[in-house]
Amino acid sequence: MKTRRLSPNTGGIEEAAALLRQGLLVSFPTETVYGLGADACNGTAVAQVFEAKGRPTFNPLIVHVADIAQARSYVHWSDVAEVLASAFWPGPLTLVLPLKDGHGLSGLVTAGLDTVAIRVPAHPTAHALLQNFDGPVAAPSANPSGRISATTADHVLSGLDGKIAAVLDDGPCPVGLESTIVGLVGPEPVLLRAGGLPEEVIEQALGHPLGQATGSEITAPGQLTSHYAPGATVRLNAKNRRPGEVMLGFGAVAGDLNLSPTGDLTEAAANLFEFLHQLDARQLPIAVAPIPNTGLGRAINDRLKRAAAPR
Repeated sequence: MKTRRLSPNTGGIEEAAALLRQGLLVSFPTETVYGLGADACNGTAVAQVFEAKGRPTFNPLIVHVADIAQARSYVHWSDVAEVLASAFWPGPLTLVLPLKDGHGLSGLVTAGLDTVAIRVPAHPTAHALLQNFDGPVAAPSANPSGRISATTADHVLSGLDGKIAAVLDDGPCPVGLESTIVGLVGPEPVLLRAGGLPEEVIEQALGHPLGQATGSEITAPGQLTSHYAPGATVRLNAKNRRPGEVMLGFGAVAGDLNLSPTGDLTEAAANLFEFLHQLDARQLPIAVAPIPNTGLGRAINDRLKRAAAPR
């Protein structure tokens, strides 16, 4: 298969939507990372997502929809869901909610669970594609499973060229980290994955702290111990490089590349995957400077911890 690069204009978006209707895979930009999209109601199409990525089928996918009304048609909505969706959708927040009977989504999307992870992305190209397609699109990050997420179309093609039909190229993703995932299944909202929306902001909207996920069961995307990993080994909280390493700096800790010389966590989040891609191309071990574990720093450290985990 030849992977086409589509422009984010009306013609490109219409073509991308047509390919999705044919059961083919299309990568598209969101504000977080590039997603690998398939018709979420087409089991054959969703199976191709797992095949193209080499993703284990016990790892569920996020469903992307155009608006809150579409989301409500697939899940049992709640007052808490209404509060969070009204505050943060469209945006980098995914909610895990119980599925309605007769929802029509492929069982592969949910990994056989009775819940689904769902969100409304804010990126204008993603929104235009979802409106044109007029249905749910299952879309994990557009990269081989476990490897560095894609924040540009070139990243997508470096890992999936020839395995998918097309990529809608609309430049770098502005947030650069996957969405924050909050579970709304039990008695309290639970943080299932730190991400592009800081948990403090969510807690302000709720008026109380989020619960924290416990146990090892996979209940949402992005919970695998080893994930988001470059080919090279990663050493965390490094103040200096060792011989034979490349260095990813932050703030006053210099490096071959610096996530944010001024210590800006928003800038660091936007640069994280791009800089990991660049350093990984040098085929040397990567040392990473300490990142403050506050705000977006929690999500950055989550990705780095999984990138450094044993494989």
